[in-house]
Amino acid sequence: MVSPQVTNLVIIVVMMQLAKKVPFEDPDVLLLVRGMYVLSNVIILAIYLYTQSKINSKKDLTTLKYVEPAPMGSNEEPRPVTTTNMEYDKQQLRQLFKGQLMGVGMMGVMHLYFKYTNPLLIQSIIPLKSAFESNLVKIHVFGKPATGDLQRPFKAANSFMNQGQVKSDKASVENAEKNWRGGVKEE
Repeated sequence: MVSPQVTNLVIIVVMMQLAKKVPFEDPDVLLLVRGMYVLSNVIILAIYLYTQSKINSKKDLTTLKYVEPAPMGSNEEPRPVTTTNMEYDKQQLRQLFKGQLMGVGMMGVMHLYFKYTNPLLIQSIIPLKSAFESNLVKIHVFGKPATGDLQRPFKAANSFMNQGQVKSDKASVENAEKNWRGGVKEE
């Protein structure tokens, strides 16, 4: 299976070439592209709201324990987290909403203030594709089992800013609970 990053790159390259041929000077074409961007964001909002309703209807109160890595550049200990699948999913969904809102805000500045029109095409497709590929949508909308890559806590995508992975194995959780504030540290 082709990785999402590769398909995103292909879409960006194709859409950049296509954007060169689109006559954005024509007000009708520009209105159509703006409408496509707005429609894309409305669809994403609908997907996320539907996912939220599925999360709330399932009420999965299974306990979930994991260890969050310390923030990059800090000398804090990794933090143990105890929550439920439902709360974890709601937290992940809030992050998806925030990410989408940030994208819309940045696109608004780029388009309305700096008058860039080409990114409207790319941003009509990539976020929509990402919404369908998100773990929560796969689990709650498409009904895939929460096993393997979809097992909670979700693995963070590899990135430069990502210092450590979330750990959910029993030894890591017990160690973090023991060493987290108030625990007895072995010296």
